[in-house]
Amino acid sequence: MIRHIVLTKFKPDVPEDTIQRIYAGLAAVTEKLPGARSFTGGRSESPEQIERGYMHGFVIDFDNWDALQNYTDNSEHKALGRQLVKNAVGGIDGILVLDLNV
Repeated sequence: MIRHIVLTKFKPDVPEDTIQRIYAGLAAVTEKLPGARSFTGGRSESPEQIERGYMHGFVIDFDNWDALQNYTDNSEHKALGRQLVKNAVGGIDGILVLDLNV
């Protein structure tokens, strides 16, 4: 299984409902694609408070690398990814992506 982890440092003026709309779109894409499952995302509530500005994130599990590639290539995912970049501090520099083989 591949765990896709995305952390975003959103610009301070981005409303929470905009972030939730993007995440809802990504969840909808996840539901449509074979091999993609269990979208979980939201705002950090960590008691450690060491997010370093990355206050929002999401996780999607994929059956395998091919399923992740299918998600990466999906046009809806790409459009939502552009929204993430547009709303992140420094554009792509405000986004961290980790893919773990778990």
